[in-house]
Amino acid sequence: MPSLLGLEFHLTQRGNAQHTRYGWLRLTPAYSVHTVANLLKHYAMADDIVLDPFCGSGTTALACAERGLACISTDINPFLVWLARVKTRVYTNTDIEQFRHIAGEIIQHIESIPLDVIWLPEIHQREKWWDPEILHLLGALFYQINHLQHQYTEAVTDLLKIAFCRLVILHSHASFNHQSMSFKKLRQPGLFARTIDDLGLTWQSSVNDIVCSLRTPIITPPAIHLHDARQLTTLIPHNSISLVITSPPYPNRMSYIRELRPYMYWLGYLRNGRDAGELDWQAIGGTWGVATSYIGRWQIPSDHGLAYPSFAEIIQRIAQNSDLLARYVAKYFVDMQQHIAELYQITKKNARILYIIGNSRFYDVLVPTEQILASILQTAGFERIETIPLRKRTSKKELYEYIVSATKV
Repeated sequence: MPSLLGLEFHLTQRGNAQHTRYGWLRLTPAYSVHTVANLLKHYAMADDIVLDPFCGSGTTALACAERGLACISTDINPFLVWLARVKTRVYTNTDIEQFRHIAGEIIQHIESIPLDVIWLPEIHQREKWWDPEILHLLGALFYQINHLQHQYTEAVTDLLKIAFCRLVILHSHASFNHQSMSFKKLRQPGLFARTIDDLGLTWQSSVNDIVCSLRTPIITPPAIHLHDARQLTTLIPHNSISLVITSPPYPNRMSYIRELRPYMYWLGYLRNGRDAGELDWQAIGGTWGVATSYIGRWQIPSDHGLAYPSFAEIIQRIAQNSDLLARYVAKYFVDMQQHIAELYQITKKNARILYIIGNSRFYDVLVPTEQILASILQTAGFERIETIPLRKRTSKKELYEYIVSATKV
């Protein structure tokens, strides 16, 4: 494994911000395009079929598409599947010009939209997210985008929705000064002032950024599927994947649904908190809302087969402080073991497997995710397993990100 140390500044989602289509939206599920680019440079062959079973915001899929590599990506979250497809689509000059033109038109009419036709999402404590004036302006803009869907192609209206999502977060009270999304302590307007003029400036800037980023060509569009990573054999033929580059959720109890709520509510992927919790329960590592209740009732299978020597001790030590967190950690690795067993069947001989993963700590118990994942890979039948530190994470001092690599011999 070639060393990637010393590149820590670029090896985070922040490094994606100004990089072609990667910076369209600020998302916690995004991981570093620079990491993916380095891995593709060292390991990808022209005839490879690359798999990312935890697609997230589409980083691996987009990196492959820009390099002409065939790629299959899956994710269980329908919003992320939509986002990855929009990012990796081939847009015609007509699409781009229509997007630019209609974006300029609709921002001029949002104050004339009657209040009684504006729909607003039922996100919990909506007033924490947006000031009332901004909220209704966003609602008026979204009303127009929805009513354009029968007049323009899906490509054009999807680009309008991307620009809209940028406004949703830029004019909110959301703060990204921590590892996950939080809210500003002071109840002030969002990043910009609350006037229509300022909203219009943000909109035009977002549209210009998107148009500029579309200049990078998509050589080979990927196949992106709404699918469970624990059921890969129902989608992908056996012995067909030659390279896997992915970053699964970390066992740190960070809910990606929580981070994505503003986008998912506005675009209709969530209607209420119950929807959010149910979707998080389906995901590996999810704990939002009702998912927490389900985890509290979940029992670790007696035949789980996890061979890591200290696994039972780790779970027991966490349980001394929190039975719920112990179940959460155990379920995470049971799910990952099921995923990796499926992965073994769809990868071909000599396939390279590359996971970007971070460890975790609960109370005083360090969970060596990279070591447990390496053990699971070995149990599944993979060989030549290596664990390489990638970067120091910006939270607790013990937390690192690793590349765990393996080969199907």
